[in-house]
Amino acid sequence: MKLRTALALSMLAFCITLQAQLSKTEKKIIAEVSKNNDEALKFLEANVNINSGTMNFEGVRATAVPFEKAFADLGLSVTWYDMPEEVNRAGHLFAENKGTKGKRLLLIGHLDTVFPKDSPFQKWQKQDSIAWGPGANDMKGGNVVILYALKALHAVGALEDTQIIVALHGDEEASGKPISESRKHIREAAQRSDIALGFETSTGFNNATIARRGSSGWELKVTGKRAHSSGIFNERVGAGAIFETSRILHQFYTDVKGEQYLTFNPGVILGGTKVDFDNLLERGTAFGKSNVVAQEVIVTGGLRFITEEQKENARAKMREIVKNNLPQTSAEISFIDSYPAMPPTDGNQKILAALSEVSEDMGQGPVEAWDPGRRGAADISFVAEFVDGIDGLGTMGRGAHTPQEYLDLRTVEVLTQRAAVLIYRLTRD
Repeated sequence: MKLRTALALSMLAFCITLQAQLSKTEKKIIAEVSKNNDEALKFLEANVNINSGTMNFEGVRATAVPFEKAFADLGLSVTWYDMPEEVNRAGHLFAENKGTKGKRLLLIGHLDTVFPKDSPFQKWQKQDSIAWGPGANDMKGGNVVILYALKALHAVGALEDTQIIVALHGDEEASGKPISESRKHIREAAQRSDIALGFETSTGFNNATIARRGSSGWELKVTGKRAHSSGIFNERVGAGAIFETSRILHQFYTDVKGEQYLTFNPGVILGGTKVDFDNLLERGTAFGKSNVVAQEVIVTGGLRFITEEQKENARAKMREIVKNNLPQTSAEISFIDSYPAMPPTDGNQKILAALSEVSEDMGQGPVEAWDPGRRGAADISFVAEFVDGIDGLGTMGRGAHTPQEYLDLRTVEVLTQRAAVLIYRLTRD
């Protein structure tokens, strides 16, 4: 299987030459990760084989159970937070080690996947150094990196008196609403932390993420005057809902598009004489005839942005376009906040520099920032206003969110070692 050029660098895991810059303790940490690598892969395989599609609440809860025991065995205080009924999600697993040494860390992962209980893609399959499986890379692999990095630190006594909180959400792939409730616990944890480390899938062996775009939903509703099509464009009938919708979407494209990192996408459109749309299932039906001027249109879409200012500016432009209607039509647009932006900061860059130093000290070369325009939103964005952080510290593979999702097994050991040494250094600082 052909892998990206950067992925080939993962073979360095088999030929690491520890440099003098690594301390005696760091060398012990690396050795512990190597000793436990086979166990880590078996743990991961068993976890992947538990379906944990976001709406499979029993599966999400079952996925958390082995992590609960493993974190408790390391001496962490473990808590499962059920979500209120109105949030309609399984809940979240938090584990905490309390101490006063060094930086206070928040380690972020998630238990759920995009594959529902009835998905045909259910089980771990392995061939040579590649393993396919639902969530193998996004992001049960990253959760295992967190666990086995902490396990190595515990084995050498490096967890003692450190402040580390692990947050594994049960709804990252489709966050529960209201956000104020579903992300309450991680935001509280962030306010007791100095640095956040996200273990979403890695973009490249020598890359990490210092900025992620936020996401927002939008819904456009357009109304026209129902009439026989022979009268369209006259003063009494006007342009109809579909022509007005076309005008709005075209003007979004010409007048709003263009800023770096700003994108927006109309994902669903229904129009005609009558429209029925289910927002929860994101599906619907439309009825109309070619000789009847369309009366209703609904469009739903998404908006991506790198700062809150960019988001608000884009929304203002879209509102202005929506209100300048064609004859005998009206339109309204509404926005729903989802993930906030994680803008690049000097603090994020400093953490990346610390990771890069670890990588170089391990003989693996520098780590550079990944283009935020090529990454989606993630849970680390919810804490960006409180702490500096980086993401993309998880395992490597491809095909996330598809039945071809796979993990490069050669990367698990070395990326766990790198994460463990980074955590060690940050908690000594």
